[in-house]
Amino acid sequence: MMKMESILSKEQRMDKFAEDLTNRCNVFIQGFLYAYSISTIIKTTMNLYMSMQKPMTKTSVKALCRLVELLKAIEHMFYRRSMVVADSVSHITQHLQHQALNSISVAKKRVISDKKYSEQRLDVLSALVLAENTLNGPSTRQRRLIVSLALSVGTQMKTFKDEELFPLQVVMKKLDLISELRERVQTQCDCCFLYWHRAVFPIYLDDVYENAVDAARLHYMFSALRDCVPAMMHARHLESYEILLDCYDKEVMEILNEHLLDKLCKEIEKDLRLSVHTHLKLDDRNPFKVGMKDLALFFSLNPIRFFNRFIDIRAYVTHYLDKTFYNLTTVALHDWATYSEMRNLATQRYGLVMTEAHLPSQTLEQGLDVLEIMRNIHIFVSRYLYNLNNQIFIERTSNNKHLNTINIRHIANSIRTHGTGIMNTTVNFTYQFLKKKFYIFSQFMYDEHIKSRLIKDIRFFREVKDQNDHKYPFERAEKFNRGIRKLGITPEGQSYLDQFRQLISQIGNAMGYIRMIRSGGLHCSSNAIRFVPDLEDIVNFEELVKEEGLAEETLKAARHLDSVLSDHTRNSAEGTEYFKMLVDVFAPEFRRPKNIHLRNFYIIVPPLTLNFVEHSISCKEKLNKKNKIGAAFTDDGFAMGVAYILKLLDQYQEFDSLHWFQSVREKYLKEIRAVAKQQNVQSASQDEKLLQTMNLTQKRLDVCLQEFELLYFSLSSARIFFRADKTAAEENQEKKEKEEAKTSNGDLSDGTVSADPVVK
Repeated sequence: MMKMESILSKEQRMDKFAEDLTNRCNVFIQGFLYAYSISTIIKTTMNLYMSMQKPMTKTSVKALCRLVELLKAIEHMFYRRSMVVADSVSHITQHLQHQALNSISVAKKRVISDKKYSEQRLDVLSALVLAENTLNGPSTRQRRLIVSLALSVGTQMKTFKDEELFPLQVVMKKLDLISELRERVQTQCDCCFLYWHRAVFPIYLDDVYENAVDAARLHYMFSALRDCVPAMMHARHLESYEILLDCYDKEVMEILNEHLLDKLCKEIEKDLRLSVHTHLKLDDRNPFKVGMKDLALFFSLNPIRFFNRFIDIRAYVTHYLDKTFYNLTTVALHDWATYSEMRNLATQRYGLVMTEAHLPSQTLEQGLDVLEIMRNIHIFVSRYLYNLNNQIFIERTSNNKHLNTINIRHIANSIRTHGTGIMNTTVNFTYQFLKKKFYIFSQFMYDEHIKSRLIKDIRFFREVKDQNDHKYPFERAEKFNRGIRKLGITPEGQSYLDQFRQLISQIGNAMGYIRMIRSGGLHCSSNAIRFVPDLEDIVNFEELVKEEGLAEETLKAARHLDSVLSDHTRNSAEGTEYFKMLVDVFAPEFRRPKNIHLRNFYIIVPPLTLNFVEHSISCKEKLNKKNKIGAAFTDDGFAMGVAYILKLLDQYQEFDSLHWFQSVREKYLKEIRAVAKQQNVQSASQDEKLLQTMNLTQKRLDVCLQEFELLYFSLSSARIFFRADKTAAEENQEKKEKEEAKTSNGDLSDGTVSADPVVK
């Protein structure tokens, strides 16, 4: 191939034209002879193995496939330089004809110079003249046949000397070959026999993959496989040869995918992963020990043509990686950075131009979707814990090492995805959920055991409050908390008060979720409106378009823009008061005379807070233990729930009259002082065990006091949301005043202007 390339690319010089033509002729014939011998070796070897039913060694298969490649390479060389070859062939045939004519003319002169006449000599002369005449023209098959016949007559009677005859025969053979060069090369390089030896193809592909150095040879093999098609088109044993072609196409593609493309995809993906995660030290990647393959060579290949498709290895691997990275990113959004890094590495190392995932913006932080939470709000409030200050929800427990969190940004992204309409739907769903929970709440408060205890506690407090400085006794709440365990315990070891606390926490979580929805809505609106320069003065685009007299479509677009802007302005300005709505909808029912049993709620809050503090301390202690089941560091849903229910019952004043948190603070401070005093006494006696016990006691008292303080602060914060500063009577009064002011303003606007003060 290199020799032919160098000869054909040389510039032809007129002084060496004959020599150049001889060289070209020789190289063409050399190429054909190589093709002939290679083709014979392949066919003979393969057919012998097949007929004798002997297994072929892998080395033999690789060698034979290499020969198939060489055969197609020769054909490809002739095809690639076909313009130059076609041009040269006509000159070469003329040159050969000239050589043959010279030889014949010498012989003819010899015959003529001999004066002896005979019919035989005349026939020989006629034959030589015929050969001369036939050679003077195009080198067609008929002419060459006639020349051959004429020379077989003309060479009798020793017309030619021995040393003249052999060169003439060589020239005639060359003329035969060169005249039919294209057809003969095509016939010798035809690899349609491979159809019966398809079993070698998988082994060949494995070899190509292992030795990635000569990836370009795939083109030759596919060219050989394409040679089977014309023969298959003559198939008569099926209704249509198309069926046979489809089966063949499918089989070859399956083998290619399995033995090369899929292996390549997996290897590239593995390499990218190991390169990105080198810090994990997953396995030994030292190229001196494990070897190294330069798979990038496969991606520099031009697409391979096969049937009516192009097999583009680069595109196939790129598509596989794109699909894999996209799917895995959607499954675990937090891995987006790793896959982005792998994309960049694929471009740098293998030249693969990857597609950006273009997952919706900010989805990486979307967390649980608002729609999902709304549909499963009963599950959400029981599985997540609310943090009032940071305004986040944290998963209670999880099957993996991570706990999901939901914050305002997640909610805002969800609202942006689904639209602001989802906020009202969420509030409606929460309302339905609260209805069910309040039914259970009412049943608990109506229970004879609970109701009788609460009434007894109220009576007791009224009796002792003057002696006890109007503070609800800590011991009484503790007694209630212990006493309720006698009514029964669930298999999980929970008392009725524990379950009631959980119910209130779930109600509080629902309220916390509503607060987060409102904040998320405002966040989303403010993000959307941030490009509007002045919210107070927004121009009306519809009017501007009308003034300019623009097209109807532009007017429609301007109208939509105005509508969107006004919607966003309204949303960002007001932010619906969902808390007020949920208070207004339940409060009248709670305060009705038939629900008088709910009026005892304020007196159960002290034992509830005691129960909550015990639970909270236990959860926080579990954080430091190996088994973290039930561990938690926040649960502000309880404070939200208590604040909300107290508001619905209008019992803030009754609860405040208990001075419960002051009572708790005094009790713990008194105990802490007593322990400190005892410590001072004991430190003199040097009893270490007793000192350790006292230290632990003091620590426990400090923790309990701190938890009560935290609960007090959370409850105070939660009360602000429900406007705890006003009682129901004050709110009603305020409402009446507002309505009166509205009606008076309405009268003013409707009435005629008059100086008479009576109108006002």
